[in-house]
Amino acid sequence: QVQVAESGGGLVQPGGSLKLSCAASGGTFIGYYMRWYRQAPGKEREFIARISSGGTTTYADSVKGRFTISRDNDKNTGYLQMNSLKPEDTAVYYCQAAGVWGQGTLVTVSS
Repeated sequence: QVQVAESGGGLVQPGGSLKLSCAASGGTFIGYYMRWYRQAPGKEREFIARISSGGTTTYADSVKGRFTISRDNDKNTGYLQMNSLKPEDTAVYYCQAAGVWGQGTLVTVSS
């Protein structure tokens, strides 16, 4: 059974960068989309980005031009590079792959 685990969250100042990782274990996510979502306090979970197994990407307007999604199929790992972070990017970030959700990693953007 595939399991997914995010890492790389933390506290960063506005304008800073973070790179999140999403590691799949217990199987492969080749052939599946990998998606990133986030949920800010008091708000619904929202879609951020997705990447196909072949590398085709889609972004939410709120992160387009600042975030970059990528994946390494050999390592069963996906990534979310986040640049020019804003306080409104503060949220728990979740990865979904092969229909499986990770536990989330907290990103806090604050001075």
